[in-house]
Amino acid sequence: MKSKQQKIAEFDPNQPGVEDASIFGLPFNAEESDLIVIAVPWEVTVSYGDGASLGPNAILDASYQIDLFNQAYPELWKLGIFIDEGLASDWMLKNSALKEKAQSIIELLEAGGNIGEDAALMNDLEEINQACGRLNKDVKERVLYWKEQGKKVALLGGDHSTPLGYYQALAENYDKFGILHLDAHMDLRIAYEGFTYSHASIMYNALQLPQLEKIVQVGIRDFCEQEVSIVKNSNGRVKVFTDNDLKENYFGGLNWKEQCKEIIDALPNQVVISCDIDSLYQWYCPNTGTPVPGGLSFEQVSYLINQLAKSNKKIIGFDLVEVSPGEDSWDGNVGARLLFSLCGAFVKSQGMEVGTPLSF
Repeated sequence: MKSKQQKIAEFDPNQPGVEDASIFGLPFNAEESDLIVIAVPWEVTVSYGDGASLGPNAILDASYQIDLFNQAYPELWKLGIFIDEGLASDWMLKNSALKEKAQSIIELLEAGGNIGEDAALMNDLEEINQACGRLNKDVKERVLYWKEQGKKVALLGGDHSTPLGYYQALAENYDKFGILHLDAHMDLRIAYEGFTYSHASIMYNALQLPQLEKIVQVGIRDFCEQEVSIVKNSNGRVKVFTDNDLKENYFGGLNWKEQCKEIIDALPNQVVISCDIDSLYQWYCPNTGTPVPGGLSFEQVSYLINQLAKSNKKIIGFDLVEVSPGEDSWDGNVGARLLFSLCGAFVKSQGMEVGTPLSF
């Protein structure tokens, strides 16, 4: 059996990735990989467009054609990145069944109905909330399992409800941490549409963790009155950089480097990155479920996470969510490239060797 070092010596990163390998076509198994990405294909509570449950597989498919010689992290591939799909098959089946029930609830609400008057729908709502709770528990246990093996662990959704169990696991490992939340939405709604673990409630639910010091939200451009109230009453636990304010500052002469410094300075010492793909301009993710005009460029997000990796703050994990494939591979392609950059920033911040950034 070949050792990891033998595999590194024999692997040619200039060739296309082999599709029977793990993510990015790397030749390493889970034991040999320093970074484990847990796939969670779940989108039961989606309230507009769907497809996020197919995101992990779309990113995996696209990852095989990503060049591994990344300018910022040229030797990242040598650490090994492995996608753990252990939760995928079981929860994907449950996702399909429960999503149909959730849509009936959403349709009634959109028609002005009251689900409290429909016993069957109330039972369905309870079933969905219980299943989402079990998913969180399974994710948490899976994260803790890999961390006990000494792995760096990230999460790949699915919709934005999927990382709650991930945050719960990190809360058992860290007394204090913050979240850098890149998104078009605040996701601070309380049990949106009756779903305790709605994709639109992820940051509200995260705030219930006492270990979570602060959420710094970047790129926000869609929110409701309830969410604004939560921000204003958070006693500084939620700091918001709206897309409008970022653009006004830029048009007024404050460059992106200066704004990134302000964002990073607002974060606590230990940080999880939560990246919703709809934080980007819609042309990067045309099929994402809840698109909003405006947003950040791919380069802006990459620059921000790279600057965070080089700062005195420590990245302790990340999640990437809401990638929804369309008829072509574009969304998966963008998601795979963003995933690779997030992996690089994560392990670099952890003090692991990723090579010297290239300059030309």
